[in-house]
Amino acid sequence: MRGITSLLAARASRARASWLLLCLLMATAPTLLAGTIDDPVPSAMPKPPTLGAHTMLNQSDGQGSTPAVTSAVNTQESGSSLLVLIAGYAKNPDTPTDSYGNQWKPVGEPVVYNGYDERFNARAYLAIDAHGGKGHTVQVVKDGAPEGEITIPFIEIAHAGKLQDVAQNYPTPGVAERATNRLRRAWQGFNGEPDSTNTALTSGTVTTTGPATLVAVWLGDAYVYSMSAVPGDGFKVIDSYLQLPSNSGVQAAVAVRQVDTAGTYSVTWHGTPAQGAILWLFAFQAAP
Repeated sequence: MRGITSLLAARASRARASWLLLCLLMATAPTLLAGTIDDPVPSAMPKPPTLGAHTMLNQSDGQGSTPAVTSAVNTQESGSSLLVLIAGYAKNPDTPTDSYGNQWKPVGEPVVYNGYDERFNARAYLAIDAHGGKGHTVQVVKDGAPEGEITIPFIEIAHAGKLQDVAQNYPTPGVAERATNRLRRAWQGFNGEPDSTNTALTSGTVTTTGPATLVAVWLGDAYVYSMSAVPGDGFKVIDSYLQLPSNSGVQAAVAVRQVDTAGTYSVTWHGTPAQGAILWLFAFQAAP
């Protein structure tokens, strides 16, 4: 009898414990459910920036017209940043306009080309969070020298809500390098050989805080008609104008690199024949 009594008591104790646990769960269930329902849903991560549409307009000297209008490209309706460079006669200083009415802001001051009596310069402009769509064009009015040479790269950086960093510099061959190049040119000219002098020109640095699209621009300054401009450091050329007609033009190359992590970056351009170059390096990122 004593064993049966102990067994019944144990069963009764377990039943009371189960009943108390059930009551506790019933009391706390609304709170748990409410907490589950009310917890904020994590917002989707922004898309990383990437290269979008791009083109480059080139008008040779004496054959230009006004307005200078780029080829039409198809850009995103929203969420992109747009970059335009204008290189040519300084007396054509107008700000670019585009077919979607974006507001263009200059990036720094115009950079004057060396060796041309300040007759030529290069400028950069941005439209952040721009409007776009099919048949997107950029144009520049050329009141000062309508027939003059001009080069206009137009680049879309998709999903880019901000310009994180920018570097602009104007490296040129050093004194010793220029002297060596003159001797080499003289010797090659004497032998009827092409100019094989070369330069390695390094941009300034930009720093990113995450995934970014880096856009590098090279604008050479020598009075030459055929040249190369090859970027290193993981950059790939997307547009260039390096074989000029006999009436001349503004040489240019644009290169892009995608980076996935925060860091500090630069680009070195290797060119033949030797010349200086106006360089820009832009780092675009998604908006925070």
